[in-house]
Amino acid sequence: MRAVASRLIDSRASLSRLCAMAGYGERRCYSTDSNKVDELFKVEEAETVNVPPPPQEKLLVLGGNGFVGSHILREALDLGLSVASLSRSGKSSLHDSWANSVTWYQGNLLSPDSLKDALDGVSAVISCVGGFGSHSYMYKINGTANINAIRAASEKGVKRFVYISAADFGLANYILRGYYEGKRAAEAELQAKFPYGGIILRPGFIYGTRGVGSLKLPLGVIGSPMEMVLQRAKPLNQLPVIGPLFTPPVDVNAVARVALRAATDPVFPPGIIDVDGIQRYRQ
Repeated sequence: MRAVASRLIDSRASLSRLCAMAGYGERRCYSTDSNKVDELFKVEEAETVNVPPPPQEKLLVLGGNGFVGSHILREALDLGLSVASLSRSGKSSLHDSWANSVTWYQGNLLSPDSLKDALDGVSAVISCVGGFGSHSYMYKINGTANINAIRAASEKGVKRFVYISAADFGLANYILRGYYEGKRAAEAELQAKFPYGGIILRPGFIYGTRGVGSLKLPLGVIGSPMEMVLQRAKPLNQLPVIGPLFTPPVDVNAVARVALRAATDPVFPPGIIDVDGIQRYRQ
């Protein structure tokens, strides 16, 4: 009994101190009036604070009017991304309605200053810029133009840069020397400027529906069967000299998906992704 009485006295003393701290008299504090009890333990409602959503990341696709670039743009829009592209005219040459949802900038990669506006607010860049011609022209369009873009993006603080390069084809490398020398020079610059956010895709022959004016060329009719056959004939890739010629083709939609994943996934590993890697990451 004495122990119980002692606990009651201690509880009463603690409550008295609580009442004193809250500014209540002892008699008022011990009142059995429910309103008084509610008043003692009343909690003010917290003020609602409206927090704005984080800004949407912006993606810039270089070469968006081309075969691979246009598929990347469409895939990015399907994912709900904010997408921009660059062209010499500042307009799209695409005839598809979805191209109107892309922000188009006027610029030329051989004039780096024309990239500044297009790079404002951009978190990632995907470059599909490339072309064929004379050796000097191929080096300029595949190498110099992309090097300018890589440097400009680095200076603007862009987080990630994805470059669509090309797989080695052995003998073809010598025939198209300017093409491959330009590609490898751009790759080296990317790895120097973006050691942690630079991704290089090296597909082989890319197939899919290619638009030529108002015409649609279904390259998949040839590319898809070739891919199936060459995927099962991988040992041929190890043959000296001619082995690289057996590199399997890859679907343009797979290239687009992997490029977008590399541009938007912060844990996507930097470095070179070959044809087998593209097939793995497409999943």
